Amino acid sequence: MKKFINNPANVVVESMKGLELAHPDLVKAYYSPNYMVRPDAPVKGKVAIVSGGGSGHEPMHCGYIGQGMLDAACPGEIFTSPTPDQIYEAAKK
Repeated sequence: MKKFINNPANVVVESMKGLELAHPDLVKAYYSPNYMVRPDAPVKGKVAIVSGGGSGHEPMHCGYIGQGMLDAACPGEIFTSPTPDQIYEAAKK
């Protein structure tokens, strides 16, 4: 067994909540639309880097948020790209 999935319809949100609970010093999650940012965003004098992609193994891009890495990430649903709304809201933060 590789992982537990309570409900495939909720896997992205549950993964985001778990990551935020485990590392509140590194990430802050937003829902409707789903995206995560650095808790100290925006960083003055820094060009923000936002990434995203489909989930499947986990919301992978969210794990790359941090100093010297991504400022925000937008996890799409299972094997689906993030929506324009997700990218827009993450970029605004």
